[in-house]
Amino acid sequence: MRVIVMFKNLYQYRELLKTNVQKEIRGKYKGSFLGILWSFLNPLLMVLVYAIVFPYIMRTNIDNYLVYLITGVIPWNFFTTCITTGCNCVWMNGGIIKKVYFPREILPISVVVAGLINFLISCVIILLFVLFSGIGFSIQLLWLPLIAIIQTILSLGLLFILSAINVYIRDIEYIVGFFLNLLFYATPILYTVDMFPPKFQWILYLNPMTHLVDAYRDIFYYKTMPDVSSLVFIAIFSLLVLGIGYFIFRKLEKGFAEEV
Repeated sequence: MRVIVMFKNLYQYRELLKTNVQKEIRGKYKGSFLGILWSFLNPLLMVLVYAIVFPYIMRTNIDNYLVYLITGVIPWNFFTTCITTGCNCVWMNGGIIKKVYFPREILPISVVVAGLINFLISCVIILLFVLFSGIGFSIQLLWLPLIAIIQTILSLGLLFILSAINVYIRDIEYIVGFFLNLLFYATPILYTVDMFPPKFQWILYLNPMTHLVDAYRDIFYYKTMPDVSSLVFIAIFSLLVLGIGYFIFRKLEKGFAEEV
């Protein structure tokens, strides 16, 4: 029932949502000389550093390691950008919240939708790497929208929780930053799951981003169909997180005006 109310609110305030998404996309690099080009340059610079340093540290022998990296780094950037940017979204709009009524959920939703748009644009980088590396394209790329939607749902569910709690506990954004750094190394972005003994590999799959990164690699890098059972699992998990997150957000939003 609450979800239906959310969709009604989004439709009623669709122009506000559209404006907020545009603001998120344009405002991120406002005043920057290169502007939105940083959406491409940031992951490329990250990949360049990892590609130079990491093979010498871990002695990896992964074919087309640059492509392997880029197919993990760009989805990861989508996730972390949504979480780090959105964690503060309610607090930063405190002035508007005190003056005007609008569905508060529009704030985290705008951040995630803007992140999704930037991610889909950044997928051009992956396609270029895949093309010029000789790997090429496959029909499996048709899975991309579904995988991206699942990641969007997961990110939004987490953001509902974090952005609401951050209004009351301002340390949340710093704690989140610390855990995201840990989670990066617990996600097979720089390495393969096979580098771990089989009896410990299940630990990596407790991390939902492992399933998503594997799915992206399947369609871009390996040109195979993603593991459907893994996608179903992470889709159900993401919907559960979204439901819990929206419930918490609606409960806590009653005090937003007083706290911000």
